[in-house]
Amino acid sequence: MINTKEQIVKYFNSGIKDLKDFKIGIEHEKFLFNYKDNKRVNYSKIKEMFAALLEFGWNPILEKENIIGLNKGGKNITIEPGNQIELSGDKLNHIHEACAESQDYLFELKQVTKKLDIKIVSAGFDPISKLEEIPNNPKQRYVLMTKDMPLGGELSLDMMYRTCGTQLNIDYKSENDFIKKFKIVNSIVPISIALFANSSIVEKKKSNYLSYRSKVWQNTSRGGLPKLFFEELNFEKYAEFIMNFPILFIQEKENYISGKKYTFKDFMQGKIEEIGNRLPTESDLTTHLSTIFTENRLKKYIELRSMDTCGWDCLCAGPAFNIGMLYGNLDEIHELISGWDKDKIINAYLEAPKKGFNTQLMGKDLLYWASILLNLSRKGLEKRDVLNKDGKNEALFLNHLQNVVDNKTTNADHMIIKFSKNEDLNELYDK
Repeated sequence: MINTKEQIVKYFNSGIKDLKDFKIGIEHEKFLFNYKDNKRVNYSKIKEMFAALLEFGWNPILEKENIIGLNKGGKNITIEPGNQIELSGDKLNHIHEACAESQDYLFELKQVTKKLDIKIVSAGFDPISKLEEIPNNPKQRYVLMTKDMPLGGELSLDMMYRTCGTQLNIDYKSENDFIKKFKIVNSIVPISIALFANSSIVEKKKSNYLSYRSKVWQNTSRGGLPKLFFEELNFEKYAEFIMNFPILFIQEKENYISGKKYTFKDFMQGKIEEIGNRLPTESDLTTHLSTIFTENRLKKYIELRSMDTCGWDCLCAGPAFNIGMLYGNLDEIHELISGWDKDKIINAYLEAPKKGFNTQLMGKDLLYWASILLNLSRKGLEKRDVLNKDGKNEALFLNHLQNVVDNKTTNADHMIIKFSKNEDLNELYDK
């Protein structure tokens, strides 16, 4: 049972790994639409899709006899509140492996979606549907979240039902290594938003945002970019942060109970009568950590969560960009960002969803910083020198981002240009 701050600090310490054991984990979400009517797929279609994927060696994950996901080895496919599907990848050694994993998944997905007349949209925000048109599913926690989340953020339901992101999970070798990495990943959030912007169309119209997804997450309960994250944030300070953070829900056997009246500290002090005043387990702590929706967060690894979902051609670019910096060139990146002013970073964070590369940070625009970071990332990937069977290192996955920076044109800009010509919905779907 967890009843002291020291136990939480110990939990974070247990995530420390030797450099040789560092892994990469990628999670990415996709929207699914019916081919015939351009409406989001319902749960019965998801069940058909999961049944078809069983032929590729996936195994069902059940909750109260409802299928809510699939797993195969270290990989999981799960459903989000509006039936977006997410691949949570295996723990892998390098970007070549991670990209191969995504390609295998795409191959399987394409066989199944073609057979079931489903189309995929790889964007950060649903470009077609209104919120009230989106079907839900019987996953229990989503019923409770749909009720409680809007109380703390006006766009929380848009986040749940209409966004898709790409997430990268990385390791740390010491508490000091975590401190450096966490400061970097929070400082570069505005640049990530601008570089990976891919949600400009909302309800079949230009939204006047490049990353409407980021705008939504900024107005989501339990989200954002706390000022605390720009300090030398060690395990103890992060433990205090999460102890004083409200609970979203508590899982009690097969049921979910709203935690909106309580903080995790209340839980640790046995103050929650609805569950018989029991103390939290490590499983309860893990659940709590995964329901804090900040731009980055700590578990037994660091989660980076500021990238819009993008198409299959650029899926490996975001992870490669961050791995080059954080695994390949940490000290140089840390030195670069350590002089940045946190208020200016937060201001850039708030402006980046709309202004993209034109956002100012420390007297330069985000295009300038994206170019600097891209070069430092490339240097890091070349230093790692992990080669594929053709003798090429991981830097090859930065080509997409190099084009974005060279042409000053993001995926969001391309979508505005393509879609605005004739407002053809087919332009929004993956080819």
